[in-house]
Amino acid sequence: MAWRCAGLSWPRGARTAVLAWEGGRVSPLAPGKDLGFRAEGQRRCVGARGNPCPPAAVVSGRATQARCAECARLDRAHSVAADTMADDPRTYRVYLAWFGPGMVKVGITAEERGPARLLEQGAVVFSWLGRGPLMAARRTEELLRSALGVPDRILYADKRAVRAALPEAAERAAEVEELHRRAVGLAGWAESLERIGFEAVDHAGVFGLAGLPAATGVVRELVDGGVVAGRLVAAAGPDLHLRTAGDGLVVLDTRLMTGWALVGSDPGAEVTVPLADMGSAPGSVQDGLF
Repeated sequence: MAWRCAGLSWPRGARTAVLAWEGGRVSPLAPGKDLGFRAEGQRRCVGARGNPCPPAAVVSGRATQARCAECARLDRAHSVAADTMADDPRTYRVYLAWFGPGMVKVGITAEERGPARLLEQGAVVFSWLGRGPLMAARRTEELLRSALGVPDRILYADKRAVRAALPEAAERAAEVEELHRRAVGLAGWAESLERIGFEAVDHAGVFGLAGLPAATGVVRELVDGGVVAGRLVAAAGPDLHLRTAGDGLVVLDTRLMTGWALVGSDPGAEVTVPLADMGSAPGSVQDGLF
């Protein structure tokens, strides 16, 4: 029986990620879990905003978003990230997210989502900076980018490259705290945005990064008949770090799974999908902000 993956998510309050499947089922991803699956057929567009793709268009196996051009356009037409929802009445939060030494980004997320967006991005440490209306959060985000030179995106390849060699928790928090201090001291914040005091939230334990070995490869794409199998060592953002039968450590970006029909396989089987060296896999740029 083939299952279709609906993506990886981090439920609010949960200590582990889950893989969601079409139909509503979920599979918890606790470290030590054995995983194995084989892709079948062709990768098909997943549609947009809860609606199926009318032609069920075939999409590239290397794309991190399993949508055809038309469905991608429709999905983005109502996206906060695309600045098409300026009248959104929800409260938003501005945050600083740390992924490794010298790798800090600024972003915003709906307050009702809590830290979900930070978990989805694979942020090892984060701190809130402020809260308020959407456009006030947007203006403050832009202020921090221009005044402090803090980007709003970090390459996923860069995030993966440093996970096995992170500094201690105190050093991680100190880098975020220093940037937070500089950020809240800037003039020009939107008047309707409330500043939030520094508090470092560290996800290294949630992700399972303690003692994480360096990865030997990254899944480039799934292919018809291709197998991915191994024991889960860590899960950070959309990435699963799998100890494979050959004793290598392979990173699977779960966004590559959506749109495929998947069937179970032996967790001890050999990985037979195309692999890339660390840093050269597709999907290196963060997709979307929210």
